[in-house]
Amino acid sequence: MNKNKKKFNPFNFNVYYIYGGILLMLGYLVFTSNDTSVKKLDWTEFQTLVQKDVFDKLTVYNKRNIIEATVRRDKYAEVFKSEMPKPGVTPKLTINIPSADKFSDFYDAAVKECNITTPVTYEESDDVLWQIFISMAPIAVFILLMIFLMRRMSSGGGKGPGNVFSVGKSRAQLFDKDNDKKVTFKDVAGLAEAKQEVEEIVAFLKNPGKYTELGGKIPKGALLVGPPGTGKTLLAKAVAGEANVPFFSLSGSDFVEMFVGVGASRVRDLFRQAKEKAPCIVFIDEIDAVGRAREKNVNLSSNDERENTLNQLLTEMDGFSSNSGVIILSATNRADVLDKALLRAGRFDRQIHVELPDLNERKEIFGVHLRPIKKDESIDTDFLARQTPGFSGADIANVCNEAALIAARCNKSCVQKEDFMSAVDRIVGGLEKRNKIITTDEKKSVAYHEAGHATLSWLLEYAQPLVKVTIIPRGKALGAAWYLPEERQITTYEQLLDEMCATLGGRAAEEVFLERISTGASNDLERVTKQAYAMVVYFGMSQKLPNINYYDSTGQNWSFTKPYSEDTAKLIDNEVQRIINEQYSRAKSILTQYASGHNELASVLIEREVIYSEDVERIFGKRPWASRSEELLRLNESEKNAESANTPSA
Repeated sequence: MNKNKKKFNPFNFNVYYIYGGILLMLGYLVFTSNDTSVKKLDWTEFQTLVQKDVFDKLTVYNKRNIIEATVRRDKYAEVFKSEMPKPGVTPKLTINIPSADKFSDFYDAAVKECNITTPVTYEESDDVLWQIFISMAPIAVFILLMIFLMRRMSSGGGKGPGNVFSVGKSRAQLFDKDNDKKVTFKDVAGLAEAKQEVEEIVAFLKNPGKYTELGGKIPKGALLVGPPGTGKTLLAKAVAGEANVPFFSLSGSDFVEMFVGVGASRVRDLFRQAKEKAPCIVFIDEIDAVGRAREKNVNLSSNDERENTLNQLLTEMDGFSSNSGVIILSATNRADVLDKALLRAGRFDRQIHVELPDLNERKEIFGVHLRPIKKDESIDTDFLARQTPGFSGADIANVCNEAALIAARCNKSCVQKEDFMSAVDRIVGGLEKRNKIITTDEKKSVAYHEAGHATLSWLLEYAQPLVKVTIIPRGKALGAAWYLPEERQITTYEQLLDEMCATLGGRAAEEVFLERISTGASNDLERVTKQAYAMVVYFGMSQKLPNINYYDSTGQNWSFTKPYSEDTAKLIDNEVQRIINEQYSRAKSILTQYASGHNELASVLIEREVIYSEDVERIFGKRPWASRSEELLRLNESEKNAESANTPSA
């Protein structure tokens, strides 16, 4: 006999007891809350009442020999006398008859004698079970629905995405170390400095004893900061792939919920799962959704739930509980809005800046994304890297994909160089609109405007060198020019002035050669105005306001008050106007000096609609100033030649 077998105890609580009690209560209400009052009559009394014509309707059940009758409202007192029915209750009478045939004979005679008009219906039987089933059907449906919901709520201990109790569970996606689809540092092109920063984390996860033996502590968290599309998420996945540890991935918005306390509950559940899988990596993408700086004035706070979630996150990252073996990686492109308590040592010990790729890194990224593409031999990664300054890794991937789509649209067998150039043009300038109606005067104005930009950018030393100019409408612009900007780390006063002068070249060309101006320079004026204000207010590059910076790096930005007086504001406006006027006059002077070259360039542009740097070089001669990207490219080529010369031949 099994002694461990549990005996059934009927007094133990069971959820089905509740179901049974509810069912009994509902059944009792159905059978006791009848809205009718039934009274029995004998056959003699019934015959008397029929002759008095007091009935409203008679129903004869043949097989049961029963009549069911309803009484007219004005005859209630005559039939029920002292037993009057309650208000709102429909009374009924039941009569046992000898047979249906005898009732028919009696009723026919009564109709002839007393002129009775009560309608009579004959039915075979009165199915009581069917009536009970019809009355109980809604209750049964309600009970079944309630049982289904209770099972869904209690199944699996509250697990599953469709469960009510799972609202407080973590939504992190787990990539286990046994997963075949792993991302390593080989899949991440460029980002050499950032990869070097996270190698220490990888080394600790692979061999933690090497660091703990000397008493050192590995950073608990690292924050990846950089513009969108630079590969922050990809770098975090590569860290997990290299370390061969479980990787929890989720977004900061996964913690935000409309229910109170859900965010904090998800944070607790996330770290509970991470401790079970330790050592592991927890990656929180876009952490600014939950880690934004808390309001100083509690009364004006509009989102207490987000702050409660942040407080729980701060406690889990560096509180009384130990999270040994759990390393937090986060990514954001808005590090300036994060709470200071989140960035302190002990939580995010270091910030890893993932910047836009430079020339060499863009070349490596192109090499990665060109692998699956069937390309032509004319494709040169050096050329593509120089044509995409300021592009992020995501932009370069988009260029490669767009080039493949363009080649397929043209029924080509492989992707060629012009397909990549068309892809870059489409991403930067938008889709061509050749069917857009433009008058001859508008086309001439656009050509002279763009020729003014091209002329000044070619003649000014620090202006961005020209690559391509077109007067074919793209996007919202009637014309566009592509330049090859220098990848500078700092910008001098002279460089800023040359860039402003080249930007004003379009408006200046319209005034000098067409003797009228148009609205086509609105974007140029906006850029020049912002740049001039930055020179005066932020960079301290003003003659009357030198070495003064009014920028607030804490992010307050003086929303309600300005950090300077009204007199200083007028002085700032005057300095901005002076800088812009000087560069505009300078642009007109240079265009007047090289008027013949500008007009020839504008004529070629009107005729062909597209010109390249070779056309500008043919008119104005070779540009005497080489860009920094060209210098880097020549340096790389010389290094390659030196390595090939030092390599012994087989």
